[in-house]
Amino acid sequence: MKGLRLYLIGSAIVTLVYLIAQYYKPKPTDWTATYLKEDKIPLGTYILYQELGSIFPKSVVSPSRLPVYNTLKDKEFNHTAYLFIAGEVRMDEYDYQELVKYMERGNSVFIATYQLSDLLTDTLNLRMNSIYNYANKKATRINFVDPVLKDKKGYVFNKGLGDQYFSRVDTSRATALGRNANGDVNFVKYTYGKGAMYILPSPQLLGNYNLLNPVGANYVAKVLSFLPPVERVIWDENNTKGNVDDESVLRVLFRNDRLKWAYYLALTGLLIFVFFEMKRRQRIIPIVEPLRNTSVDFVKVVGKVYYQQRDNRDIAQKKINYFLAHVRTNYRLKATKLDDGFISDLMVKSGATADAIKPLIEMINNLNNAVVINDEALIKLNKLIEKFYRQAQ
Repeated sequence: MKGLRLYLIGSAIVTLVYLIAQYYKPKPTDWTATYLKEDKIPLGTYILYQELGSIFPKSVVSPSRLPVYNTLKDKEFNHTAYLFIAGEVRMDEYDYQELVKYMERGNSVFIATYQLSDLLTDTLNLRMNSIYNYANKKATRINFVDPVLKDKKGYVFNKGLGDQYFSRVDTSRATALGRNANGDVNFVKYTYGKGAMYILPSPQLLGNYNLLNPVGANYVAKVLSFLPPVERVIWDENNTKGNVDDESVLRVLFRNDRLKWAYYLALTGLLIFVFFEMKRRQRIIPIVEPLRNTSVDFVKVVGKVYYQQRDNRDIAQKKINYFLAHVRTNYRLKATKLDDGFISDLMVKSGATADAIKPLIEMINNLNNAVVINDEALIKLNKLIEKFYRQAQ
């Protein structure tokens, strides 16, 4: 008994020491590429977002979690810049159309991403690639094409931050603003009317890790210097945080890998439990014949009765009465006198044309005075009523 107590005390002490060591041990650096303005991790954009005021003096910074179409539609933006910094920039045809209108009015678009949507790559005839050598981890030197901005030594970034480039560029439309030591284009400009689109295939260059390096900060400042002075900067968050409507209760679980897999494991276990319990206890479910719809049979019987009696006048009078009841109920019109005034009022309230209303009213007046109604007149009345219903609001 004494030995068991000593064993339990020793185990508790060892467990406590282990937990304390785990709690106080240095946390590993989080290299997750979030590109979020709130994140201070190496590949967040906290520093860049805070420095936008000095890069674009006297400008207003407006974050937007809406898609491009919703952000720009029916808004006459002028002297603004739209910034996209994300691992992937997703854009559909409607987004791109609004973006083109936005640039043609003289606004600028800056995109820094590893991957563009298929629409953009096909439309711009642009392809991205990387030359980072994982064997010797040798970085590639990059520089600007403009002699004024070009650095004598060039720019070299570790961890492969600047090794992305465009493997295909449509030189008839795009202007090369930067190249690497191999001559590959790594910064381009597309002109749209009075504005332009600037694309950089290395979003990590705008992250906190690179901006803490004076060389990296100098490079990013020159990259953003291509954008003209603006009064407003639109900071895209739709491609990093998702749509503003994406406020799921489980969003916190899915943002953390450990919590996400714990959720999946619990859900899988629950499904397995339900499956076995259902298989073991479920009784045979009897087959219940659905209730028969007798409405169709009723309509067929009534139709046969009317057809056998061949009382066209009675049928026509019922259709006229139903039509006039519809007019009184839906358009609040008196149907006691079917004259030109009634036709005009019905045209205004129903939205139907004169071609649909005038022949119908004339037909109704004629049939009201008729003693005998043949099949052709009854069919014509039905067609005129159906034409009115199709046009009426």
